[in-house]
Parts: sequence; structure tokens; C-alpha cells
Amino acid sequence: MSLTVLYCFLLVLMLVGLIGAFVPVLPGIGLIVVAILVWTIAVPMTTSTALITAIAALILSLGINYLAAYLGAKSVGASSWGQTGSIIGLIIGFLGLLPALPVGGPLLGILFGTMLGAFVGEFLYRKELDLSKRLAFSGKVSLAVVVSSLLGTLLEGLLALTAIVVFVMTTWSTVQWPIGQ
Repeated sequence: MSLTVLYCFLLVLMLVGLIGAFVPVLPGIGLIVVAILVWTIAVPMTTSTALITAIAALILSLGINYLAAYLGAKSVGASSWGQTGSIIGLIIGFLGLLPALPVGGPLLGILFGTMLGAFVGEFLYRKELDLSKRLAFSGKVSLAVVVSSLLGTLLEGLLALTAIVVFVMTTWSTVQWPIGQ
């Protein structure tokens, strides 16, 4: 396999990784790191900056999703019950166990499962509030968890895109392109 073909193949893998940063069913930044690592092995000394950037993006992305949901929930005063409920809801939604969602698959399941789980967890915890205040507060928590999770996903996507751009910028000139010769 020529280096040009390998490069193109790895770019396609990285694009799948970029999509995976937004779609939980696909591998994300980890796939980008693996692709850059393969290129580093194939063409030594060409991508140290890209590899360091991708590894840093991977490490940051691992913490961002959890931290975003946690901070979003904490910002509105959510209890650990609401946070635990959102995680349980996310898992149930991802596995497609929400009977009201026959369409949409895991993506909608994750969104609605997280919202529903945070709502139920917080509703069960806030027994000291009357019903209308419990409903309002639980709704506020579920919305905060979902919005902050979506923000975390957006940040993860930006990190993945950054890793790809740095890779292309540092390696594009090292590839022998057959076009124009």
C-alpha cells in the first residue's frame, strides 16, 4: 500500500472519528489518535505535534462529557439522585429500552433517556417540596443536564476537529500526491 493511499484511508478514519465525537455509537477521538499513531509508525518523525495534539484532545474529551453534565446539574442545584438518574436514563435510552421511542434509535434514546432519568431521579429525591415545585425543579434539572451534555458533545467535536486539522497541516506536504505530476 502506498503512503498516499494509507494517508487517504487514515483521513477517512479520522472523519469517522469526527462523526463519532457527535454520535455515541461510533468511536470518536480515540479513532483519530489511532489513525495518527498508524501514520507516525509508517512515516516516523512527521507527526509528533499532531500526535501530541490528538492525545491531549482525547484526554480532554474524556473529562469534558462527565464534567459538563456534572457542572450543568450542579449549577441548578441538582442532587446526586438527579445525576444518577441521568446516567441510568442515558444507558436505558442508548440500549433502546424506551418503549415510547420506536423511531430514532440510540441518539433520541440518549437524549430523552438522559432527560427522563434526571427528571425522575430529582423528583424522587425532592420529597420535601410540594408537587408543583417538585415538577418544576425536576424539569429544570433535566433540562440543565441535557443542555450541558450537548455543550460537552460540541466541545468534544471541536477537539476532534482540531486534532484532524493539526494532523493535516503538519503532514500534507509530506505526502507524494500523484495529481499534477
